[in-house]
Amino acid sequence: MTNTNDNNFPNVHTGVTPLAVYQKKRVRQQLAQADQSDQNPYETVAAAQVKKTSVLSRRPIFVFLSLLLLAALACQAPTALQERAVDNEAVVAAAVATIQANQANAPQPVVNATSLNTSSDSMVVSDLEQVLTTIYEQVNPAVVYILVQSDFGVTLGSGSGFLYDNQGHIVTNNHVVADGTTLEVAFWNGTRSRATVVGTDVDSDLAVIKAESVPEGVTPIPLGDSEAVRPGQFVVTIGNPFGEVGSMSIGIVSGLGRTLESQRVLDGGGRYSLPRVLQTDAAINPGNSGGPLLNLAGQVIGVNSAILTTTGTNSGVGFSIPVAAVHRIVPALIADGRYTYPYIGISMAPQLDLQTLNQLNLPLNGVYITSVVPGSPAATARLVGNAGRGGDYILAVDGNPVRDSSELISYLVFETEVGQTIELTVLRNGKEIVVPLTLSARP
Repeated sequence: MTNTNDNNFPNVHTGVTPLAVYQKKRVRQQLAQADQSDQNPYETVAAAQVKKTSVLSRRPIFVFLSLLLLAALACQAPTALQERAVDNEAVVAAAVATIQANQANAPQPVVNATSLNTSSDSMVVSDLEQVLTTIYEQVNPAVVYILVQSDFGVTLGSGSGFLYDNQGHIVTNNHVVADGTTLEVAFWNGTRSRATVVGTDVDSDLAVIKAESVPEGVTPIPLGDSEAVRPGQFVVTIGNPFGEVGSMSIGIVSGLGRTLESQRVLDGGGRYSLPRVLQTDAAINPGNSGGPLLNLAGQVIGVNSAILTTTGTNSGVGFSIPVAAVHRIVPALIADGRYTYPYIGISMAPQLDLQTLNQLNLPLNGVYITSVVPGSPAATARLVGNAGRGGDYILAVDGNPVRDSSELISYLVFETEVGQTIELTVLRNGKEIVVPLTLSARP
């Protein structure tokens, strides 16, 4: 029996099973799709469907097993979808984590960073301002303006000073009061008092005067520790530059270990010098001399003394006597009117250059003795001085190495007393020896 379908498809012998009918409909749909896509229906869909239909009709058991397989797959479909959903959720979570990481690593808006820095800077400035205003309020009442006058009432000069104790003693510079016979001090509130010189020391440029009266409530300025000072540390000066009473300026410690030459010229033409002097860029001008150099705790760490200038005014290089000298010298000035320095009695060469050291076969660090003062402790100890070859070369004092003459003077001034015996380690003719020496008073 033959049959012709509506689409002129070749006759196909089919069974009566529902699956065969379904397959026939699928063949027609696929043929229609093939026609639309310009494919050959005879070589593709039709041939395959005919073959499958013939096999199914001949093997019904295969059909039954196929249906069971489809049912099993249908049962597993929700599980597969769930697994796929879980995978999607994991992908989404990973994407969110990546976005969050990128946001965390991305640079913050510039405006926010600027506002934060501005806020921090404002806090620092505000804190510094508070410190400075507090220092001024607490310290300025104890800073005085000193007027130096002649016997005829003529003003010879002026300077600054600060209250040292509750007895009215005021510390200032020797060069401020050296030329006057009558002194007058003015306090911050306009109160004035006569003052007299108690003691002076030209070699350290320190002096102590005593006011006849001090305004009620004014307290001495505490002394600090100049050995704790470091370059870069903020410092404050309060004084009376050019007669401008109670002027305050701020700067930093620019350097340590400077030396300040004495205003006294020795018979041989030399000068003594004060070691451990502080260098600062805080404004020190005429009238600031004798005023305090303060740390941010409001403690005296130095006494302003000199400036290095070619114009007569501040050029950013000022020098302040270390408070260590105040601790050591001022009590003697109050008690005795003078201070006695320990004395060796030698002349020393400036620090030698490398060529000279090589010629003399000397090590880098040390102090070369060029001459010995007759009758001095050095002469008694038989130290050898020579402007050429053959002078003693001091390597250490009491076991403390010295690199140059400044360190030797520093040790003598701040660590020894008159009458004390010290031990000098000396290089003489290529050999190290230890020489005991008893210090006398500096003439």
